[in-house]
Amino acid sequence: MTVWPLLIAGAALSLERVAYAWIARHPGAFRSICAWPVMRRLGGPVSAVRALFCAFKLLQFSIFAGWCYVFGNGSLVPADPEPVALAVGTALLVAGQLLNASVFYRLGSAGVFYGDRFGHEVPWCRAFPFSVLAHPQYVGAVLSIWGLFLALRFPHGDWIAIPAIETVYYVASTLVEGRGLPRQGVRKRISPT
Repeated sequence: MTVWPLLIAGAALSLERVAYAWIARHPGAFRSICAWPVMRRLGGPVSAVRALFCAFKLLQFSIFAGWCYVFGNGSLVPADPEPVALAVGTALLVAGQLLNASVFYRLGSAGVFYGDRFGHEVPWCRAFPFSVLAHPQYVGAVLSIWGLFLALRFPHGDWIAIPAIETVYYVASTLVEGRGLPRQGVRKRISPT
């Protein structure tokens, strides 16, 4: 594996985290952008963040699939999967998606997509998964990514590259998005995965 595919994938994957950090720290500026005529069609800032979420998930999935295809010699799935890696990877992927679904269930669309930053009342949630994790959606995303690559790329040397980069990005997001924000009316700070 050369360094260029990793740099390109890392740069493309960073766009999501940078966008969410900017939105979280500058919601007024994002609200102004959402007032543009072309953006108003999306229906407001929360809907615009939801649209960005969908676009970023498509980009993320494309990068993951492209990585597996290129480094899997033209195949998305391994010809001879490692049974333990496949089982553990699948379990991590399922656990991660359950955490993500739980966050959406508990907070709703406005809670997940920065509604608190745009004036929506988002009640503080202490129920599962927030009862056990500070950032369950980020943990769910990271578990899902590690699980996917463990199942599809282990034991090949590249299997750890993308999950490691994404882990750094998600950990950095927990630090950057909430730092220095005023406490007024903010109930639960969380961003899309």
